[in-house]
Amino acid sequence: MSDHPTEQSSSVASPAEHTEQSAAEHKDSQPTPTSSPAQQRQRAIHLAQAVRLELQKAVIGQNAVIDDVLTALIGGGHVLIEGVPGLGKTLLVRALARCFGGEFARIQFTPDLMPSDVTGHAVYDMQTEQFKLRKGPLFTNILLADEINRAPAKTQAALLEAMQERQVTLEGRALPVPQPFMVLATQNPIEQEGTYPLPEAELDRFMLKLRMDYPQAEQELDMVRQVTRSSRSDMLDVRPLRTLMQARDVQALQRIASDLPVDEQVLDYAVRLARATRTWPGLTLGAGPRASIALVRGGRARALLRGGEFVVPDDIKGCALAVLRHRVRLSPELDIEGMSVDQVLKQLLDQVPAPRQ
Repeated sequence: MSDHPTEQSSSVASPAEHTEQSAAEHKDSQPTPTSSPAQQRQRAIHLAQAVRLELQKAVIGQNAVIDDVLTALIGGGHVLIEGVPGLGKTLLVRALARCFGGEFARIQFTPDLMPSDVTGHAVYDMQTEQFKLRKGPLFTNILLADEINRAPAKTQAALLEAMQERQVTLEGRALPVPQPFMVLATQNPIEQEGTYPLPEAELDRFMLKLRMDYPQAEQELDMVRQVTRSSRSDMLDVRPLRTLMQARDVQALQRIASDLPVDEQVLDYAVRLARATRTWPGLTLGAGPRASIALVRGGRARALLRGGEFVVPDDIKGCALAVLRHRVRLSPELDIEGMSVDQVLKQLLDQVPAPRQ
């Protein structure tokens, strides 16, 4: 695949026409410049919901995690997915990449991975007697950083500039990464052997931190039934999934979501939630202003996913746990008592009053 996908205008097409076999129909389905904002919003809602249904075909029993990943995609953020091996973290990202027609790259993080293996490096050309830049896998639309906490902090930090500024500096040159750009990182729980905790500066750049848990008994039974029918040993096959989105469609989803109205009281609620973490009993480190921004972006994305015309307090509250859990630190006293960050944050969400509609 090319490192430079061509720029295309923002538009959203009908999801039924976004298959690999129907490029001509897809072209015809693009909204005309005279499409009203309401029509464009409805097309965006249909597309987002179609992608959700497609992902649910491959990732069984993780519907909440799927919604959160789509929330980050529409909100223009990055996602950190934590869970023990075998729950489908990598499968979810591969399924999303299958539904997306843009560039996709995967980096398997290991203890000996170097920063230049992520960003790229300069190579000396003997014929021209000059150095040429060889771009790394970071120059893509969707990047899977698999088992990110198995690499040391120096290598993890290679992602920071791209995640925040959407560019990579190589040999003194600032090179933009393709748009849209999204990092989906997976990690094993930090108590496992051979893992390194992510630096706070890197954690703060992830819009959401998701926790993948074991599926329910019925869902696991359904998963085992489907996997054992597959010809690909112990994993579900993502090849039957349809390609529903192109790069321009993702950018259009992000634009339409960013235009959804947010009432001042709902905006104030998002800020109050983030600020409450800074003085809440049991938390020694609170969330910064990035959390407030992420709450509003996440709220808009969730509103679009549910088909809403504006953001309600429940949209903010629905993504608050994923936005805040990696931006706060539990006090040693509560840690010793066996309390978790999620338990403290749930108390906070219950007690910070939401605006009445």
